[in-house]
Amino acid sequence: MDRIKKNILIIGGSYFYGRVFTETLARDGGYRIRIVNRGNNPLNIAGVEEMVCDRTDMPGLKKCLSKVKWDAVVDFCAYTPRDAQCLLSALNKRFVKHYILISTASIYRPTLDLPVTEGSAKLTGPQPELGPAARYGYDKVLTEQFVTAHCRQHRIPYTFLRPSIIYGKYNYAPRESYFFDLIAGGKPVVLLEGDLPLFQFVSVWDAVDILLLCIGNPKVFNRAFNLSGPELVSYGRFIEVIKSVTGLEMPIRNMSATAIDEQRIPLPFPLNGHLIYSGLQVGQTLGFSYTPFSEGIKRTWEWYRQSKT
Repeated sequence: MDRIKKNILIIGGSYFYGRVFTETLARDGGYRIRIVNRGNNPLNIAGVEEMVCDRTDMPGLKKCLSKVKWDAVVDFCAYTPRDAQCLLSALNKRFVKHYILISTASIYRPTLDLPVTEGSAKLTGPQPELGPAARYGYDKVLTEQFVTAHCRQHRIPYTFLRPSIIYGKYNYAPRESYFFDLIAGGKPVVLLEGDLPLFQFVSVWDAVDILLLCIGNPKVFNRAFNLSGPELVSYGRFIEVIKSVTGLEMPIRNMSATAIDEQRIPLPFPLNGHLIYSGLQVGQTLGFSYTPFSEGIKRTWEWYRQSKT
């Protein structure tokens, strides 16, 4: 007897985290999948219906989506309250069983009280020191606030997932690939003197597995979760792991933060201030165990090599 397929609406879904999630759902076969995005990067995956529509086009969204009963709506690209408002207003409130917002660990206010937990203080305004990204974290705070109020009013269960630094397959941000490119090209790697600060990561495959465990799960309703592996990773440790999984040696130059800034060397993580988040709550709630960092980087390196052939 065939199992009943769940209706899943994905907003975004053609890049990085969303793309790996969509591919994973499609392989499972237990879902009817519809993706809504602007069509800039068509997936062309069997069993996935792609609809080209701007998420701010409320009439267009309402026409295509309001009559379907969604087991889950997974929103990868709500960056402002207006983004969330347009989508949620276009959906039939009675037909949404679970709304999942992919938020970010960037919503938290800088603090020395580490690790940062789901209950830590949030940003109360933009961060001008971040330049073009000054509003990113604060707008996500406002988006979470809007979603909370809207979903409570209309009795829609919601969940916020707040990844720390994601790495892995399809990552378009120059994080791990920054170092992979240098190593593959035989170029020297610049590292920060003193081997601080410390960071925590989550692989895209872990982030997808957690998301799958959340869909329709009452344990996560009306709650927020950090997605962050437990290992503390410095720049030095990052390179140590890469050397181990690639088997490649590389020349290393240690420089001060001042010199790195002056020479505009584009290291992918901050030069001062730790990024340490507790991801324990998701593990305790869902019985989830994070992939060791070295295993995740090995899998990422294998994908990177395949993508270059």
